[in-house]
Amino acid sequence: MIIESPGNYQQFSELIRKFDSICFYLSKDDCNVCKILKPKIQELISNFPKINFCYIDLENAKEISGQLSIFSIPTILFYFDGKEIIRASRNINLEELKSQIERYYKLIFEY
Repeated sequence: MIIESPGNYQQFSELIRKFDSICFYLSKDDCNVCKILKPKIQELISNFPKINFCYIDLENAKEISGQLSIFSIPTILFYFDGKEIIRASRNINLEELKSQIERYYKLIFEY
C-alpha cells in the first residue's frame, strides 16, 4: 500500500507506530537518480505485500531530514515493528537490499 507523505516529524512518527512495516523513500524531485530508482524500489517492495511504501520529498519535509540525519539522497529506510532495521543511501545495490528485506520479512511475518 502506498501511504501519503508526512509533512513533519510528528506525522512521520505516527506512521511508524501505525504500520507494522513501512518503507520510506526519501529524495527530492530534482534528483534524476532518485527518479530512476523510485519505480525500481516500488517494484521490489511489491514482492512483499505487508510492507507499506511512503515517498517523502525532502524539499517539503526538511524537519524530517534533520531529525533522521539524512545527508544524501536517495535514502531508503525500512521500519519493522517501530524500529529502523534497514538504511540504504546513495549507491544502492538492489540485490543486496532485496536479500536484507527478505531476511527480516521472513523473521517477522513468516515464522
